[in-house]
Amino acid sequence: METRDYIELADRNFIHTYNRFQVVLEKGDGVYLYDTDGKKYLDFGAGIAVFAFGYNNKEFNDAVKNQIDNIIHTSNLFYNIPASLASDKIIRATGFDKVFFTNSGAEAIEGALKLAKRYAYNKKGKGEYEIIAMNHSFHGRTIGALSVTGNEHYREPFLPLMDGVKFAEFNNIDSVKELVNDKTCAIIMETVQGEGGIYPVTDEFIKGVREICDKNDIVMISDEIQCGMGRTGKLYAFENYGIKPDVFTTAKALGCGVPVGAFVANKKVSDALKPGDHGTTYGGNPLACAAVSKVYDMFTESNILDYVKEISLYLESELDKIVNECTYIKERRGMGLMQGLVIEENRPVGEIVKRAMDNGLIVLSAGGNVLRMVPPLIISKENVDEMTDKLRRSL
Repeated sequence: METRDYIELADRNFIHTYNRFQVVLEKGDGVYLYDTDGKKYLDFGAGIAVFAFGYNNKEFNDAVKNQIDNIIHTSNLFYNIPASLASDKIIRATGFDKVFFTNSGAEAIEGALKLAKRYAYNKKGKGEYEIIAMNHSFHGRTIGALSVTGNEHYREPFLPLMDGVKFAEFNNIDSVKELVNDKTCAIIMETVQGEGGIYPVTDEFIKGVREICDKNDIVMISDEIQCGMGRTGKLYAFENYGIKPDVFTTAKALGCGVPVGAFVANKKVSDALKPGDHGTTYGGNPLACAAVSKVYDMFTESNILDYVKEISLYLESELDKIVNECTYIKERRGMGLMQGLVIEENRPVGEIVKRAMDNGLIVLSAGGNVLRMVPPLIISKENVDEMTDKLRRSL
């Protein structure tokens, strides 16, 4: 079959929820992807912040292959070795108390919301408990996750959503204080807003939210699905601020391509859910958890976090040069290897992304007018130089 045949086959059979590039990707190696026509792409999207250690990593591939030869799936009516090991590595690395494995980031959000509601129910009894979320946030496309996503574009076609959600302004602590009442059971936010336009939380705001939650016994939930797993130079982005949430969600690079997510809770709230309150068929199965276990090994056995801090400084400096050169780029913002270039709104970001693809560079968009870069954590200075060369031609 030729490239066009694969595209026509997919268009004929898929429900049309994606406007895809007319490219069929076939294989990857390191920080490069290759399509069925043999064209090579420098990937600064990493499968949307998924492939932390790049493509075709032998150490990771071997761990997944070895697990396939043992056992791929058992139900959660039984224990399995990879899930036990992976859970212990997460708890040891983060200092939290308990973990629940899911299949995706959206499912991790759903579980975190249920955990917060159950905590309030256990404490106060039956009640219509409320959640405070942030405008311009993105937490996923399932009904619960969509209910706390602060973007009407995503929400409007699916109303009514989950009741009891109020939206505050991100990085405006007074807007949060105005919404808190005795029904508030949780405050949820991304540590770095991703789809909303690459906005890092301020030190004042995240510490202010932590203080509000402590004062009112409210569950603080940090969405670390895109900004976690080393992307900001810390294992999880909230570590940059010297605070801990009560619950955090993780996915994407957690499995480096194997579909898996998790919500992780501290001692205060971790036992709120009781047997029968929550469940999953595939979450925590041996194959997914073998991937998680190996990813945590690779993080702890390498200097990747220090390397991210170093290489991100070079990426920032090179992007700043482009901002200074290009009159229609307004600013750069982001943390670590989660960076965005803000484009004037009369210049279509989608056209820049398309031109970059033509020039063999994969970058993403976010927030309507932001060019987003979330490359593998292993990029080199040479990769950054190649990216900026291709980006300049695309701009």
